[in-house]
Amino acid sequence: MSGRLLEGRVAVVTGSTRGLGRAIARLYAEQGAAVVISSRSPDAVGSVVAELQAAGHRASGLKCDVTDPDQVQALGDHALLTFGRLDIWVNNAGLSAPYGPTLSVPYPAFRASVESIVLGTYHGSRVALRHMRHTRGGRLINLLGRGDRRPVPYQNAYAASKAWVRSFTLALAREYRGEVGIYALNPGLVRTDLLLRPQALDGYQERLAPLGTLIAWWARPPEVAAQQALRLAASAAHGRGGLEVQALTPAGMLGGLLRAEMQRLRGRAAARVNPEVQTVRPDHF
Repeated sequence: MSGRLLEGRVAVVTGSTRGLGRAIARLYAEQGAAVVISSRSPDAVGSVVAELQAAGHRASGLKCDVTDPDQVQALGDHALLTFGRLDIWVNNAGLSAPYGPTLSVPYPAFRASVESIVLGTYHGSRVALRHMRHTRGGRLINLLGRGDRRPVPYQNAYAASKAWVRSFTLALAREYRGEVGIYALNPGLVRTDLLLRPQALDGYQERLAPLGTLIAWWARPPEVAAQQALRLAASAAHGRGGLEVQALTPAGMLGGLLRAEMQRLRGRAAARVNPEVQTVRPDHF
């Protein structure tokens, strides 16, 4: 198929066996890229690779824990050995910690969230830039999220980590301006397990009750959110390193509210969303 935006390019997407990462990888493949799938589950990696190959796309994959620098390096090496080049790297992998006050969040869950986002972004950026600087091209896209611009109480592990990613990414863009296109992307609210199956400390579940309304108003399917990652990876973004993209704009938020109000006026309630909150026992001091 001619005229595809990423024809001939090779893309690595971390955390790409489900949710937004999977949608980005599929869209890249549909636009002509060879994609490298990764996650901590080898079975999930194999399943997505087989799905993409069955659809006629070029795809390969490797199990990868992004907190381990050796595994991330192996992921980059795999892309080069399999497809001969590396043009796009998307640092998407990341875990959230249970909703609740910071001191009561179990330390393993807090640490897993911080390490997956902070170290995962660092290791992925390092591997990608080491190669892309030599070729003086390529795109590095780091995913932001809620908290990247302001504190978010009761979500301190995830939110503070995303603030770090924003600062880190924009600093990288200045350091390597003119060598690699480096971008920070906040996809907004995306209908993934992060939203639909959140965790909360016991006693804090009710505070997540408004989440269903927010999802109904503003959350978008992963396939829609992935379009922004495609725009950044495509040639239209060339030479604009340091670009920060907020997919959920004030206009988009207003549009969601207007759609909900129009449905109400027509006597049709918006589709109800009931997140499945998973309860976690808090730490006690």
